[in-house]
Amino acid sequence: MSLHEFLQLSETKPASEFIDGQIIQKPMPQGRHSTIQSDLGADINRVLKPQRIARAYPELRCTFGGRSTVPDLAVFTWERIPRDENGEVANTFAIAPDWTIEILSPDQSQTKVVRNILYSLAHGTQMGWLIDPEEELVFVYFAVSEALAEDRTIAVSEEPGDRIPVPTFAESFNLTVAEMFSWLTQ
Repeated sequence: MSLHEFLQLSETKPASEFIDGQIIQKPMPQGRHSTIQSDLGADINRVLKPQRIARAYPELRCTFGGRSTVPDLAVFTWERIPRDENGEVANTFAIAPDWTIEILSPDQSQTKVVRNILYSLAHGTQMGWLIDPEEELVFVYFAVSEALAEDRTIAVSEEPGDRIPVPTFAESFNLTVAEMFSWLTQ
């Protein structure tokens, strides 16, 4: 099946992704996943959206580089948000997000999720997060330009007081590991 044929199919719930010519359905989000996804997206938008810096979109289909993926949160800088002729947000996002965020679900392959993050980074994404609710940690994947500033390409934030690294455009957004995982008890 081609990417074009895949994009003509009806959407599934949970979403299906098109990766290397295969259709792969994402797992159904569960409680921890949904809690972190909704609270994190709301927090990012609370800080970055009013200043027109960026906007976080949950479960948004992003089609680029021959793949069509649906990150748990796709964050786009304001000027890169696709718009239609009326200036409204477009329905189709045919570009990689600036920041891709994935939340590991139980029984989900971490390898497949990491591959999606790395693929996005290779296509212009500035940073990727892989949040593991069971381990209460965040793997941070830096793009090469971000990595040079950080002197590494992967970091792990796991101590409660660790401030989780963010892309440079989002530096006004601050979040610690403890703050993120406290959402699970609220």
